[in-house]
Amino acid sequence: MVLFYSPAIEQDLTLPEDESVHCVRVLRKQVDDTIGIIDGMGHFFEAVITEAHPKHCRVRLVEKRLDTAGPFRAHIALCPTKNPERVEWFLEKATEVGIGGITFLQSRYSERKTVKTERMDRILVAALKQSVKALKPTLQPLIAFNAFVKQPFDGQKYICHCHPGDKPLLNSVCQPGTPALVLIGPEGDFSEEEVALAEAQGFKAVSLGDTRLRTETAAFVAAHIIELKNQGV
Repeated sequence: MVLFYSPAIEQDLTLPEDESVHCVRVLRKQVDDTIGIIDGMGHFFEAVITEAHPKHCRVRLVEKRLDTAGPFRAHIALCPTKNPERVEWFLEKATEVGIGGITFLQSRYSERKTVKTERMDRILVAALKQSVKALKPTLQPLIAFNAFVKQPFDGQKYICHCHPGDKPLLNSVCQPGTPALVLIGPEGDFSEEEVALAEAQGFKAVSLGDTRLRTETAAFVAAHIIELKNQGV
């Protein structure tokens, strides 16, 4: 069943205009056809079309069920890459495998100073529908690294970096059943001062393996490790 996204569907039984266009004009759905809807807050709905208008398709809700995804998914805070398509790839793939939240960091060696969260939000929605998920990851705008690491987080906190020193694998220390936050640096890595500040704020330095990964790959690997650790919890 094709899924449509409508965050306020329980308050307003009408699909947003872009979803209405896709439903009625593109897919040619008609009155009495059954469709699936997600609200991005963890709910799936089965609905029947009552008015097949291409700008405001109205429905009647038949069934509501909760996404079975657990509450312990990863929150990845990463420095956006110079090429926005690489970050967009991460957003899409991390949403498909399961991620709880994304924050963009401005660090000393960051390659970008702005991000377009509106476009990225649309990518999250498309990935949700494609992977048949109902809980949309939170998407936080760009924030300074020093300010972010001082914010409270109720869970495990990790930082990935390439500076010398013994670092355990994330897979070996991440505990299932608890929220996890992972910091991923830019191509130039976090500075030594940033690593020291993070550790002073309770972040544990970890490794993602022997291979040096690009920013978006490291972010995806971290998200996937945490999702796998929490499957079945």
